[in-house]
Amino acid sequence: MLDSTDMEKTTTTADTKVNPAITALFKAGAHFAYSKSRRHPSTKPYIFGAKNRVEIFDLEKSKDSLDKAKAFVTSVAQAGGMILFVGGKSEAKASVKRGAQALAMPYVDGRWIGGTFTNFPEIKKRVERMEMLLSQKEKGELIKYTKKERLLIDREIDNLQYMFSGIASMKTAPKVMFVIDPKREAIAVEEARKQHVPVVALASSDCDITKVNFPIVGNDSSRTSIELFVNEIVSAYQAGKKAFETKSPNA
Repeated sequence: MLDSTDMEKTTTTADTKVNPAITALFKAGAHFAYSKSRRHPSTKPYIFGAKNRVEIFDLEKSKDSLDKAKAFVTSVAQAGGMILFVGGKSEAKASVKRGAQALAMPYVDGRWIGGTFTNFPEIKKRVERMEMLLSQKEKGELIKYTKKERLLIDREIDNLQYMFSGIASMKTAPKVMFVIDPKREAIAVEEARKQHVPVVALASSDCDITKVNFPIVGNDSSRTSIELFVNEIVSAYQAGKKAFETKSPNA
């Protein structure tokens, strides 16, 4: 077991001081995992020790996993590929939406709709209906309906927006999906695997990281930690997008 002195040593060594990335991970609480009883065997190599029954991630290994994920995301952006952000847990919603919108990319910040990948044509039809109804409402074309009918249409619009507004811009399958907590988003991860969409995921110690192409092992339950990792992925994509726009003749 780690005592407070041990914890201090793991986060304030000379290496950590000269590595601001690891310092930032520590300040965000990215090193906190779950109890040993909840640990998935695949994350064992990333565990440094434990304190008060809470296991602690080795932040150097967390940083290495983050760097690999960022390199891949940058390569996707350099090729002009789309990234889909997914994070429906309450701690992740705001960061996921904000990060995706900063890149003008699609996102799912609520319940994953089954078939989003595996039955994409049907999902597109639902999105198209949402866009049609919104257009008709904005143009005042719904006035021809009765008050009760307009009420029902408004409810349908609200429901469609709740489910599909984040992915309205996703006309084709993305080139990469970034997920917060792949255990919670298991259906999304499985659909991505079936459709051969690479998955980058922030995964805590209870996740099976063998199901993810680029796992980022760290705290996926803290808002501060999630925000840090989302911002890192956004920055990586922006770097690749800048390179893409520089070489693109249409930039």
